[in-house]
Amino acid sequence: MARAGVVMEVGSDGVAVITMSNPPVNALGPSIFAGLKEKYKEAMKRNDVKAIVLTGDGGKFSGGFDINVFAEVHKTGDVSILPDDSINLLASTIEDANKPSVAAIQGLALGGGLELAMCCHARISTPDAQLGLPELTLGVIPGFGGTQRLPRLVGLPKAVEMMLVSGHTLLSKSIRAKEGTEYGLVDATTSPENLLIVSRRWALEIAEGSKPWISSLKRTDKLTSLSEARKILHVSGKHAPNMPQNQVCLDAIEEGIVFGGYAGLLKVSAFTFTSAVLCTSFGVRVFVRPVLSYIMPHQKEARLFKEIILTTTARSLVHAFFAERATSKVPNVSDVGLKSSHIRKVAVIGGGLMGSGIATALILNGLLVILKEIDSTLLQRGIKTITANLEGLMKKGSLTLDKKNEALTLLKGVLDYSEFKEVDMVIEAVIEKVPLKQSIFNEIENICPRHCILATNTSTIDLNIVGERTKSQDRIVGAHFFSPAHVMPLLEIVRTEKTSPQVILDLMTVGKIIKKVPIVVGNCTGFAVNRTFFPYNQAAQMLLHLGVDLYRIDRVISNFGMPMGPFQLQDVAGYGVALAVKPIFASSFEGRTFETDLLELMVQSGRNGKANGKGYYLYQSGSKPKPDPSIQTVIDESRKRTLITSGVKPVSVSDQEIVEMIFFPVVNEACRVMDEGVVVRSSDIDVASILGMGFPKYRGGLVFWADTIGSSYIYSKLKKLEDAYGRFFTPSKYLEERAANGLPLSSANSTPSQALQARL
Repeated sequence: MARAGVVMEVGSDGVAVITMSNPPVNALGPSIFAGLKEKYKEAMKRNDVKAIVLTGDGGKFSGGFDINVFAEVHKTGDVSILPDDSINLLASTIEDANKPSVAAIQGLALGGGLELAMCCHARISTPDAQLGLPELTLGVIPGFGGTQRLPRLVGLPKAVEMMLVSGHTLLSKSIRAKEGTEYGLVDATTSPENLLIVSRRWALEIAEGSKPWISSLKRTDKLTSLSEARKILHVSGKHAPNMPQNQVCLDAIEEGIVFGGYAGLLKVSAFTFTSAVLCTSFGVRVFVRPVLSYIMPHQKEARLFKEIILTTTARSLVHAFFAERATSKVPNVSDVGLKSSHIRKVAVIGGGLMGSGIATALILNGLLVILKEIDSTLLQRGIKTITANLEGLMKKGSLTLDKKNEALTLLKGVLDYSEFKEVDMVIEAVIEKVPLKQSIFNEIENICPRHCILATNTSTIDLNIVGERTKSQDRIVGAHFFSPAHVMPLLEIVRTEKTSPQVILDLMTVGKIIKKVPIVVGNCTGFAVNRTFFPYNQAAQMLLHLGVDLYRIDRVISNFGMPMGPFQLQDVAGYGVALAVKPIFASSFEGRTFETDLLELMVQSGRNGKANGKGYYLYQSGSKPKPDPSIQTVIDESRKRTLITSGVKPVSVSDQEIVEMIFFPVVNEACRVMDEGVVVRSSDIDVASILGMGFPKYRGGLVFWADTIGSSYIYSKLKKLEDAYGRFFTPSKYLEERAANGLPLSSANSTPSQALQARL
């Protein structure tokens, strides 16, 4: 089926196979809903149809509702393009029909796709098909009956786990069909070759009465008592307070448990989200329990989608969804007809924290790795760290013993460059010292094959300096991973003016192979991510030196949605890199940095953060970090050395002002990064801030969030802060221009700078 649509074929056995097609994942757009309605109406009328098998084309059932429709609503404000009678289709046309339906699932059944499968009277699947309801990751809730049917099929605890977003990761937990059989979501599994055969037979047996005819919406056998259910819902409601879609979802589930599945279905359709949820841009949340609006069912369904999709949370999450997919489009790289080279073997130089993490990511995904160290002790330490990384994944249940052993067979440790003659890529991951990096690249240039990519994991150093002594600057590229490299999803690919498009494309391909999101950025101090966020810790330190309690700062920033506050982050990351890059940033951004001896004093007092159990917090294995009252002595000494507090009393600031003083300088630096053409598009900063720095995804990323506040407001606040505290807060020209013209920060330059034109 080349076009999006629905077709029906009736076999001699009396089974009508209805097939959805909307490549690549058979998304449920308006045309698919219309096609399903038409084919089911026809099947109900035909005397030669006894039962129905519902399936998807191209080896996939359905990936859910077409998110492009959401994006179009956000772009145009036109909510009339959303389907009006989808609940009626699933409940009345399919589930309550006088002929049974069986869902034949292969590949995936996610979101609306799984909701469609659950309204069928049985589900047959291939064992590895992915099943889930990830709607809350886009700021909405399952709107086609998922809040009612899933608890009735798998039980309330598992249903809540599969639907709700949890913590900072924003991941609803999907399952494989094999696991689904254990919980009752899937009736049977079979091979792809036998899927339709088994499904047809199952559908006929339901029609003939030899298998039960089950309506999931009417089941109650897996629901607990009301009191027990309310306990589960109450505990679940405490998670992710900045994501109100969780509570809306829980309320919908509770309604169905109290008044029955059909009442819950109508409750889902009747939420008035504009009155249910009010979130400010700064994280203050007001929640008013939604009320039931007594209107016709199809009107209620339409109202659900029309209201929830226009909330700020939904806009932010849908933006983040598409922003991540846009990162693969790089002008003069992805659009010039180049084909990726086959990268088979990668050498990693340095087995420390970053090098071992990078090697782990590579071998986990089937790439051969040569790990090079300067002596056997360091080499064995690196291999031990890699093994520990794999064992850590096993403990979390994301890796089997067989996969771990298979990965380790792809790793070989060496003490010289003799095996570099056959590698396709080298990733240097040594400490941030320019002479050392230069000597490494100068040496390996003549050993590695001519096609070999020469990559550095530097986080700040100018790539032109790293490769200035080589004759291979066309194949020198930055491969900036984030720690821990085998876990963090971002890969910042740094290109110079001389890096070849082929090298960039090949590294993007490797990034995708190892399950990273590659973002291509320009070459400058700190590149895109570290440069944009260098004011983050410095602004926090400025607030500390102005007399604001460090633990309050961390608490406010955590409540805003960051995984942890800036001071705890420094403890976890360690002080070594921060101290190494401090003079680099001070030199490159003279006058725009906040200079303090705080970190030096921390180290002098025997503090190295989490690494030695003592930093801004105290760390003990198996317990949460605890505030350390003795840190005040170090802070007082640092304040004495810092002129900003000379003769000034501690400032009095609100929580919102703390958020502004820490994040507005970061937004300001992002403006410079965009103006200089360091990134291809503003949304790349959004993705990088989410995946690299943990900026809350439900705020859409740094620039998107800033635009919800407004360039004029941010500019005016920075001007006041500049007057009070100096050049650290001076607004950039880019921000000033947009504030003066009332433009969003994400708007394209009207006259792109020469730097941007050169990079693109």
